[in-house]
Amino acid sequence: MGQDDINLIMYCVQGMKQGPQGIKALCRNYEICKSEVQGRIPIALVVTGLENMKTEMEEWWKNNERFISEHSMTFAGHACITTLTDDATLKGRHDQSYHAVCKLIEECRTRSRHKRDGPKKIVLFGEAGAGKSSVVNLMAGEEVATTSNDMQRCTLHWKDYPIDFGGESYTVFDTVGLEEPQLGISGYLESVENAYRLIKELDQQGGIDLLLFCIRAGRPSPTIQSNYRLFHEFLCEKKVPIVLVFTHLERELRMEDWWERQQSAFEKTYGIRVADHACITAANRLDGRHKELYEESRVTVRTLVKKFTADEEKSSWTGGNNRFVSFMRKLKELLPEPLDLKKKDIASRLIQRCNLSPDVAKQLAEMIKQS
Repeated sequence: MGQDDINLIMYCVQGMKQGPQGIKALCRNYEICKSEVQGRIPIALVVTGLENMKTEMEEWWKNNERFISEHSMTFAGHACITTLTDDATLKGRHDQSYHAVCKLIEECRTRSRHKRDGPKKIVLFGEAGAGKSSVVNLMAGEEVATTSNDMQRCTLHWKDYPIDFGGESYTVFDTVGLEEPQLGISGYLESVENAYRLIKELDQQGGIDLLLFCIRAGRPSPTIQSNYRLFHEFLCEKKVPIVLVFTHLERELRMEDWWERQQSAFEKTYGIRVADHACITAANRLDGRHKELYEESRVTVRTLVKKFTADEEKSSWTGGNNRFVSFMRKLKELLPEPLDLKKKDIASRLIQRCNLSPDVAKQLAEMIKQS
């Protein structure tokens, strides 16, 4: 660890049935390694000894993904392989393993480069009408996002905006959360498409640095708790800092007074605990007091953004198909009524709207349907 040029750690495990001692060792070694690197270096899982699997070697990951998640192990990627070379019958699997490891290294390298050199990624979410686009413009210092009410309101619809301030570059993903507690089949299928595109884009750009939860001050929406869980708990596994941004507070004598009255309800009633908050106005008007509040709000939000994106040693966020599947499964848990989803409908959406191959789309649809 005295060296500063380590780019990737590969955690190599045997893909055999683990007994109690083996499971303890697997988890213990992971925790030791993770505590040493502290998020600075991505950890990838390489599962060996899978030459005799009756199905595809990747089946090992499907069978053990839940176990890995339940034991709080998070990897930047994985490869299921065999390293045997002395059996001619295994040449196909050996070649497949070679390409799987090469692909794993390249994907981790690309994510690491984006995370180190690219702009910081901010996911701004909340209901339509909360003032998210106005918050983007507030941060940017210019009108870069449309504030029209005609913006699509389907769950997880998003648009990204590059902005710069304070000598730093950011990409803000303006994202629609849940609008209503009840999400029908059509709405869920729309969220499948939007979530896949969002997670894929975030993964390619190196992850998520900050969550901004935009809420219109006033009567709490019935989806506040669901949106908090959807993004903070399900999408980011509580590993990304989250900041609340309360808008439309220009009529308060002191904007911060609103949070002092409401903080207890957010924490005790909704179970929402965050890294920090901002009480602001995001409506850009010309009158004297309002203009002062607007400029004050810009300083407040920018300061929080810089504060919570400055840590270069935080845990890395990992996307990919497994994150997508887990996210869509957990979204179903938030809905009051079970949806009668059909695998063919999910697969069709992924094929037609996300350009996935039929085999991959069917596989992902099957995984989402599993309880």
